[in-house]
Amino acid sequence: MTRRQRTTLQFVTVILAGIAGVSWFSPLLGQQGVADGEWRYWAGDAGSTRYASLDQIDATNVAELEILWQWKSHNYGPRPEAYYRVTPLYVDGILYTTAGYRRTVVAIDAGTGETLWTYRLDEGERGRSAPRPNSGRGVAYWEDGDTRRVILITPAYQMISLDAKTGIPDPNFGNKGIVDLKQNLGRPVDLVNDRIGSSSPAMVVNGVIVVGAALPQGGRPPTKEMPPGHVRGFDAITGDLLWTFHTIPQPGEFGHETWEGDSWQFTGNAAVWTPMTADHELGYVYLPVESGTGDYYGGHRPGDNLYSQSLVCLDASTGEVVWHFQTVHHGIWDFDPPAAPILMDITVDGQERQAVAQISKQAFTYVFDRATGEPVWPIVERPVPAGDVPGEWYSPTQPYPTLPVPYDLQGVTEDDLIDFTPELKAEALQIAEKLVLGPLFTPPSVIEEDGKQGTLVLPGSLGGANWPGAAFDPQMQLLFVPSATAPRAIGLVNDPNFSNMDYVQGQSRGVGGPRGLPIIKPPWGRITALDMKTGQKVWMIANDDTPSYVREHQALQGVEIPRTGRPERAGLLATSTLLFAGTGGGSMSRAITGVFRAHNKTTGEILAAIELPSHQTGVPMTYMHEGRQFIVVAVGGRGVPGELVALGLPN
Repeated sequence: MTRRQRTTLQFVTVILAGIAGVSWFSPLLGQQGVADGEWRYWAGDAGSTRYASLDQIDATNVAELEILWQWKSHNYGPRPEAYYRVTPLYVDGILYTTAGYRRTVVAIDAGTGETLWTYRLDEGERGRSAPRPNSGRGVAYWEDGDTRRVILITPAYQMISLDAKTGIPDPNFGNKGIVDLKQNLGRPVDLVNDRIGSSSPAMVVNGVIVVGAALPQGGRPPTKEMPPGHVRGFDAITGDLLWTFHTIPQPGEFGHETWEGDSWQFTGNAAVWTPMTADHELGYVYLPVESGTGDYYGGHRPGDNLYSQSLVCLDASTGEVVWHFQTVHHGIWDFDPPAAPILMDITVDGQERQAVAQISKQAFTYVFDRATGEPVWPIVERPVPAGDVPGEWYSPTQPYPTLPVPYDLQGVTEDDLIDFTPELKAEALQIAEKLVLGPLFTPPSVIEEDGKQGTLVLPGSLGGANWPGAAFDPQMQLLFVPSATAPRAIGLVNDPNFSNMDYVQGQSRGVGGPRGLPIIKPPWGRITALDMKTGQKVWMIANDDTPSYVREHQALQGVEIPRTGRPERAGLLATSTLLFAGTGGGSMSRAITGVFRAHNKTTGEILAAIELPSHQTGVPMTYMHEGRQFIVVAVGGRGVPGELVALGLPN
């Protein structure tokens, strides 16, 4: 059996799982979403379902939702932060989250919005070199008996364990409550200047804090030598390092040979920058691992590059690999697995399956048995186009899931170009002549003087699904996926004055179409419902109304324009009665207004639209507090500092 076959089929995982003590004949506990009206994890539960079985707010009264309180973040940092991407946790009447560029931890009364305590670490010069100086996506929570802790990963990569009642660092954890995550990374790292940090909360699994990392965006790395994004497990009580999983395998480890030319010695990234998922019963943690350095050129790291752009299942107690699947071999498209995997119990062909599903930028959903890694539906290797960038190493094939069906466009042909009028289609074709078009996995190309200006990639690196993730209804077995139909022009240049890499991104941008319109047909943003029993699409709707600049465009007078949506990241929340979706999803466009919609889960029909102070930037959550269901969502925008908005029914 070849290495590629072992990677694809994962037969070795059955043996490993048996060693780990998994019983193949004992039923695994169901994945049923958030319990007891709480929200203890970034995505609700450890399985990242974003589902709560609350039903006080339903189709009969959702239009009555009103703002109950607002919590403003504008004083938590040297300047207000507009892109406020947090999702708070709710435990025992208190919300825990972060705010501001210094990532202050705040505890908030869940009923009134009153600030109860705050904690801020001034990281000085080290903080100024952090790659993601922002509020991040929030915190993690852990408890053991009477011990209750809030776990913060700072922008400059320090881990702090705070007493959940007081916000005071635990003196028994690390060094007076702090663990320096730049230490013991497996490669020398400058504690002040090397740019490795974090933007997502840790995942605590049975007393082990599992920590990922975030590095600078990889389109134009100044050097091919970057810190590695190895994943580590720490004791939740003491902060002691328990294990390190090398996302770039070291000599003697499985997959080491896939980093050819000794590239394992200097290549960095291959981090887990997005939230993780855990199965507490199995004791497993699921890691969506990004690409190695850099995003669009891999000539310095020949080979398939395990475990980059893979879903990896680890035993959380030991850090040992249980199974893995590489979704992109030798990634050169920035197709990182962008969101937390989702645990789900589904019935496929009459068989109960305990599964894990990974959505992707390339609009595929990869679905596996979460104990063994066996694909629930076949995933086949298909030939993909080779490129001609000097020095690049191309994988001849890439894995294609046969099901579920894709939830967004994949690849570009002339038929995909905007065609509201013949004149606009002709102009779109003229623009496309300067770009390389092709199917999914058409590789980036070198920018030619007076010639091709790169490859039009669809979905682009900001298209398909992204970090807000999807929501899963365990009762209906429906997966709701937000996606952006957003192409990118990827053109490479040799720039020795900037980088020691042979090629870096010369342009990676949204592609403007004729007369300021998008170049691709609408919808430009989608919400899709997938039946996880069959892998088929149930419905798809545009994620928002038609933008005014399109609706009022002079070239479209008298043309009937459908509801187009926007290429943004809708944050989704599912309850037993409704699907909720925000608008904006991080866009700083002034034109987007804050609308929070409630949808019928069976049809996608819009049942209500609630006005918010600005557009959604964080992913919404819900909880039950003193007999009342609350929905909280972070909002912000240009000129509107980030804030939390709590919605509920009138008294």
